[in-house]
Amino acid sequence: MNYELVLLRHGQSTWNHENRFTGWTDVPLTDQGRAEAAAAGALMASEDIEPEILHTSVQVRAIATANIALDVMERSWLPVRRHWRLNERHYGALQGLDKKETSELHGSDQVFQWRRGYDTPPPALEPSDPRHPAHDPRYRHLSPDVLPATECLADVVERMLPYWHDAIVPDLRTSGSVLVVAHGNSLRALVKHLDGISDEAIPELNIPTGAPLRYELDDDLSVVSSGYLGDPEAIAAAAQAVARQAG
Repeated sequence: MNYELVLLRHGQSTWNHENRFTGWTDVPLTDQGRAEAAAAGALMASEDIEPEILHTSVQVRAIATANIALDVMERSWLPVRRHWRLNERHYGALQGLDKKETSELHGSDQVFQWRRGYDTPPPALEPSDPRHPAHDPRYRHLSPDVLPATECLADVVERMLPYWHDAIVPDLRTSGSVLVVAHGNSLRALVKHLDGISDEAIPELNIPTGAPLRYELDDDLSVVSSGYLGDPEAIAAAAQAVARQAG
């Protein structure tokens, strides 16, 4: 038996539009982001994708994207699981800063390592900083030692993979089709695992907003096929736009 997994990065957020580091900060979708979410739902419906369960992060831009897409698909009734392990990478003290200005201040090479380096975390937040997740009520039941003050992509892989194995995989095996709506870096972490991308190659992977990425997996959860839905040239241009964000 083969399984269907669809990954969807949330639509454009206000801080995507403003070219700011977002991380665990909650920001809403823009009008364009809401349109991207609706278009993603229409694409999935046109391809007869019928997920049986939805997984999202606990961040509102992912939740709103999922709600809009499922409404278009007439599948708003799906059971939902939300988990902080699908959250975006925590950008530490960079959260809220303009990416271009940060690049001018610290140098483009340093900012590239912070943004895309596999094992280079940005400067950490102090525990007293109001941006630290310890001050957010949605994480109040978590042990302090799992709350990040900063993360590199390697950290995201480490905290995301247990959720993949313990929650998403069982739902795939039970239902056959799962939709995951999350973030650029939590999805990069999952794609790295699924496609076996090396630590050296992963910095070049860019996931565009609002573009459904469909995987067909075999019984061993190896990739049979994968690809974005929609116009390939538009997808490539959107991925390049993500790559240029620090410029």
